[in-house]
Amino acid sequence: MGFIVLLLFIGIPIVEISVFIQVGDIIGLWPTIAIVILTALIGTTLLRQQGLSTLMRAQNTLNEGNVPAAELFDGVCLLLAGAFLLTPGFVTDSLGLLLFLPPFRALIRNNVINFVIKNAKIHVVNADGQPQQPHAHKKPNDSTIIDADFEDVTPDPDSPWIDKKD
Repeated sequence: MGFIVLLLFIGIPIVEISVFIQVGDIIGLWPTIAIVILTALIGTTLLRQQGLSTLMRAQNTLNEGNVPAAELFDGVCLLLAGAFLLTPGFVTDSLGLLLFLPPFRALIRNNVINFVIKNAKIHVVNADGQPQQPHAHKKPNDSTIIDADFEDVTPDPDSPWIDKKD
């Protein structure tokens, strides 16, 4: 995992620099810089609009008593989209703009859900931390647990109140 992150931190800037050079050769330095600044401004505006819209949808879903899973996923995608658009570069800008498109987010969300359904493992443990089969129910007669304090009430043989039979 750490190696993949290292590759991303090294690979993405290398790709971005090479694309900057190619675009700068084609359209010139100042138009290239203008496009980078323009995409950052567009990203900020889109993030504000769609972020508030997603927040409102999440609140409505919560008010209906449902879990706003889709809205949370969209919120994470919008956060990534904003970060990509604020990062200078054409590749990250393209990814950011794609993440602002609701159909693209829905496609990613469905793929993530399918991946989780296929690969997720559920581990169930009891109160002692011991593994237990999922959906395994105890029968009512398995064991009885009584949580109480006890007091020894056996009679004292030397007590004067006990009737002694000789």
